[in-house]
Amino acid sequence: MNLQVQKVEPETPLVDVMDGASRWQIPIHEHGFIALVDSMPRLVPEGQTADQAIVQAARVSYGAGTKKVNEDRGLVRYLLRHRHTTPFEMIEFKFHISMPIFIARQWIRHRTANVNEYSARYSILPDRFYRPSIDNIRKQSTTNRQGGDEPVEVGTAEQFLELLAKAESNYQEYLNLSEKGVARELARSVLPVNVYTEWYWKCDLHNILHFLSLRMDPHAQIEIREYAVAMFELIKPIVPIACEAFEDYRLNAVYLTGLEVDALRNNKPLDTTNKRENNEWEAKKKQLGLVD
Repeated sequence: MNLQVQKVEPETPLVDVMDGASRWQIPIHEHGFIALVDSMPRLVPEGQTADQAIVQAARVSYGAGTKKVNEDRGLVRYLLRHRHTTPFEMIEFKFHISMPIFIARQWIRHRTANVNEYSARYSILPDRFYRPSIDNIRKQSTTNRQGGDEPVEVGTAEQFLELLAKAESNYQEYLNLSEKGVARELARSVLPVNVYTEWYWKCDLHNILHFLSLRMDPHAQIEIREYAVAMFELIKPIVPIACEAFEDYRLNAVYLTGLEVDALRNNKPLDTTNKRENNEWEAKKKQLGLVD
């Protein structure tokens, strides 16, 4: 069977959404970074952004169509507001990220990306460790089992930093044991989880926005939140309409449960004895300006 490939020229000139750069990079902490290395689509019609790929997919059309840009914006906002997620999957971003292993293990819980990580079985890990500033060593939260909030006492913070230094001192022994023939896949086990790893992380926009809604939340661990905020800054120039809608309808929005709607409608307490639900409702009321 003979197949002919037909090359179709664009109706309007195309421009690179990354302005011809090979990567956009933001440093994080002392050794970390997040870099945007590619985008799909990479080329868009002149005068438009990659948001047009969302519109194109939603209208199941080829080409720019006859709709105006302001109508495209309304459609993108409608789609995100009403949770029509598939058109947002038509855009993908690929990142190169360097972060402490303890952050990577949180990150990998989002199982919707294609990931290829630096292998400590094949290669020696670089001598790079995350060390928080003394004022960012946090006390365990009394309301959140996963996280910390206010700083610990200075003496305790100094003790923690000394312990970190001891753990990091294993690095030289790690090199020595590797040189003596201990398999790298075993030798790496002596290193603490604040050592840095790297990976390439490729994900569609729908799942990126879900990741950002969780990791930019004030309840997220501050170290991963800093990466999430940087990621958002990297994609905003490429999909500004989608990011604006995300801020309006997800990031800065308040989700109300059925019980909360009933309490709000009838101006009565929440119909539950669950302490956590009541605490969450009180926090939402403050966010909505219903209480001081």
